[in-house]
Amino acid sequence: MRETRFSIVKALAIICVVLSHAGAAGWVQNFVYLFHVPVFFICAGYFFHTRYLEDERTFIVRRIRGLYLPYLRWSIFFLIVHNLLFPLGILSETYGNAGGGVTHPYDFTQFSQHLASIVFNMSGHDQFLCGAFWFFRALLLASVGFLILFKLLKKLPQVKTPLQVGWGMAILIFVLLLWKVGSGVNFTGIAQGGYRELMGMFFMACGFLIRQYDFPKQWWVYVGCLAVLVICSVFTPTSMAWRPDFKGFVTLPLPAVCGFFVLVGAAGLLDKWGGWAKNALVYVGDRTLYVFAFHLVAFKVAGMVKIAWYGLPWDSLGGHPYVLNPSNNWFFVLVYVLVGVALPLGVNAGWQKLMAHYKFTSEQVWQTVAAGAVVAVRGICMGAFITGRGIFKGVCLTGRGIKHGFQSLVQAVKDIIDASSTKDE
Repeated sequence: MRETRFSIVKALAIICVVLSHAGAAGWVQNFVYLFHVPVFFICAGYFFHTRYLEDERTFIVRRIRGLYLPYLRWSIFFLIVHNLLFPLGILSETYGNAGGGVTHPYDFTQFSQHLASIVFNMSGHDQFLCGAFWFFRALLLASVGFLILFKLLKKLPQVKTPLQVGWGMAILIFVLLLWKVGSGVNFTGIAQGGYRELMGMFFMACGFLIRQYDFPKQWWVYVGCLAVLVICSVFTPTSMAWRPDFKGFVTLPLPAVCGFFVLVGAAGLLDKWGGWAKNALVYVGDRTLYVFAFHLVAFKVAGMVKIAWYGLPWDSLGGHPYVLNPSNNWFFVLVYVLVGVALPLGVNAGWQKLMAHYKFTSEQVWQTVAAGAVVAVRGICMGAFITGRGIFKGVCLTGRGIKHGFQSLVQAVKDIIDASSTKDE
């Protein structure tokens, strides 16, 4: 029978992610920010299998197919439609985020730069509609870095067991984080400096260690973890922000791991109770990537409800991540959460049914699109080559004409000089 507990864990975590972006303020926001994203890295480390140490290609290919390729196609799609969304009011040059920042249409140079950043750096995505896409890059790089570091430490003669490797990785990565945050150094070439990627590796090491020890059986451990979360959310609120201060960094690991245990405990209870709640959470947990990727886009539908409710100007829909004024009360927080979770999953389910009806798979559709893109690129390249060759030949012919004309002119001048010479006279 399939283990469904961790599907519920991931479902609870993604709901907390959506909740944190839906306008929940105060203590609730501080509470969920402590653990909601770290839980996904801990789960990745928990399920890391040592067989990948001898089969690195399979591990890396799966990560590229599961993280880089979805990031690539979704980021490029929103890049292509970026300018089209301003007349619709989905993006606005007047209404932006809480800090007053707004977005603007791209010219060709900006479009090209964003495209290059998307392809080569996983960083050129639309910050208003795809603001959560940093997670794709962070998990991909953290996973590859985790594999490499695991293999390196395993080669040391002093390290003999997976448990020792896990502790070695956790300690080494934490020391690197202390150096990075304490000195303010950035890892060149990684967008936003690499803090989230390195922190992701640390949480993966935590997840791997938890797997070695297994979960505690005593109920009071989970209650204690919940108490730690509550205390930290009041006195040391922090998050996995890309540029934390030193206090924000050192106070994150403990509540993040405690949050993972709290979700595991809650998921265990829900898994035993069964019923529609369990089935719904398992469904969400198995498809968290779609919610992660598209909940900010889905928020625009919830924003339409809020605009109609309060009679707000249509352009306010461009607010990020939600219609900012008035602030969301709990009714609209719940509306945003419901739409942010349900709409991406509903669209995905409809897409899958459509593909099944026409006997296509999503993979075949994207392969067809990719093949069409390759043909288009080849056509553009061939056209550019033919045009360039024609221009080159034209330049050569023009050069030859100029050369012959210059030679004729020189000869004519020479003939005139010779004809006017007085030597023959």
